[in-house]
Amino acid sequence: MAGHSHWARIKRKKGMNDARRGRLWSKLSRNIIVAARSGGGDPKDNLSLRYAIDKARQANMPKDTIENAIRKGAGGEEGTQYETVCYEGYGPGGVAMLIETLTDNRNRTNPEIKKIFERHNGNMGAPGCVQWMFDNKGQITVPLEAADEDRIAELALEGGADDYRRADDVWEISCEPGAYETLRQVLADAEIEIQSAELTMVPQNSVTVDAEVGQKLLRLIEALEEHEDVQNVYSNFDLPEQVMASMGEEG
Repeated sequence: MAGHSHWARIKRKKGMNDARRGRLWSKLSRNIIVAARSGGGDPKDNLSLRYAIDKARQANMPKDTIENAIRKGAGGEEGTQYETVCYEGYGPGGVAMLIETLTDNRNRTNPEIKKIFERHNGNMGAPGCVQWMFDNKGQITVPLEAADEDRIAELALEGGADDYRRADDVWEISCEPGAYETLRQVLADAEIEIQSAELTMVPQNSVTVDAEVGQKLLRLIEALEEHEDVQNVYSNFDLPEQVMASMGEEG
């Protein structure tokens, strides 16, 4: 499994301090507002809003904060107008990077993202330079103890999943976006605990990096995620286990 999944697992191990949690909730609120503004405030009729709410709940965002964001977006109030802008480039070791942002001013965001790349031994590229390397997939993780491999394989097949695999202390199940809701429902009906579920960008191939490059890549990803406009960072690196172990011990 490549960089995006590695980084998610490292963050789970490191935990999240209050400052980072506050920034994450702010970004998730922005995502909810945009989804509600474009498709209405009922998640039953607005799939984008449902996904945005799910991500907020997975981040333990308070219910009233989620509801306030929905009201703000669906209420038709005049407010900041955001647009989705994707940035692409290469990190240390030639690793492909895909960054999704929600910004109210791309003329501000563009040079700021470019500067982050440059400060961390990377280069921002032209639109389309790396996006073709990634596929949109549904990805669901289930705690290892929630079910044995035979049961996971059975449910993955029933739910229309493409693949499943063990990754540390979880089962990672992937599917096409069209099968995402069905797979989630199959797991829920089987009373299988879902640790995380998201539509994400999965690299078609990965680049194996050594410990030194791995550390540089993690610093780049962390710096990008610190930016207030950045919603998601995807990459295609394969991280050595010793780097994961050292990162898990920090903080």
